[in-house]
Amino acid sequence: MPAVFTPQTPARVSASTLQVSPPGLPAFEVAYERRGQGEPMLLLHGIGHHWQAWEPVLTVLAGSYDVIALDLPGFGASPGLPEGLSYGIDDIVPLLALTCAALGVERPHVVGNSLGGLLALELGLHGHARSVTALSPAGFYTTPERLYAFSVLRGMRAGARALPDALLGPVARSAAGRAALTSTIYARPGRRSPDSVVAETRALRQGSGFAPVLAEGRRPGSRFAHDIADIPVAIGWGDRDRLLLRRQGVRAKHTIPGARLVRLRGCGHVPMNDDPAAVARVVTDTARAAGPGLPEGP
Repeated sequence: MPAVFTPQTPARVSASTLQVSPPGLPAFEVAYERRGQGEPMLLLHGIGHHWQAWEPVLTVLAGSYDVIALDLPGFGASPGLPEGLSYGIDDIVPLLALTCAALGVERPHVVGNSLGGLLALELGLHGHARSVTALSPAGFYTTPERLYAFSVLRGMRAGARALPDALLGPVARSAAGRAALTSTIYARPGRRSPDSVVAETRALRQGSGFAPVLAEGRRPGSRFAHDIADIPVAIGWGDRDRLLLRRQGVRAKHTIPGARLVRLRGCGHVPMNDDPAAVARVVTDTARAAGPGLPEGP
């Protein structure tokens, strides 16, 4: 199995795009990265991020799976949803299922972080996943915890927008600068390459889906309150998560009693960078628990 990607390697830029045409609704476009072969595996990032958040684990996962890392609509290189389509959970989940169908995959293993973790659980709930690994998923906070997390996210975006682009590169080249820009989501921001920090700061500042997703997150339906009993589910939570506090993982376990709750030691909110080997192990263990399936190609 290939070695886990070294986080210091500069992030790649994907040129792959796909147009998805929901019946009777406007078409939308998504950017994605696809590597490997085997059973399909879908990777979903968090709010304000992009598919490159998965780069630290993509190499090892692609050694065993047909891995598809999406830029969610309105983030990264994916344009925002056109008028007539909503970012609400009840609407975006069917759109993601249609995206999988357009990519030629059915019921992939789904792995998500933060917002992507909530979406992964919803895909599993509605029969669109063979297994689910949710890393610090949204949807298990109390109202005060949600208000705190959303205020932190808005502060991060305001900071990213306030920093002149001419200064972004010089700031990202220092360990202190990388910590200032990313320590809210990484426990070990010094492991990020300057190029990666520049790219994700621009993704945070430019994401047209940021405001509408936060608005949808204020709705009661944004909390996850259902059991998933028919597929393997793992919930990983960094013990140094400063955005969604780790006690929310206990609530997730109570909501989904059959889920495996994994403590990710030394990891922050986006654990793929802090401990790629541990994250890859949790993901592959969960996918293998689903049993063998028919391999699907691109």
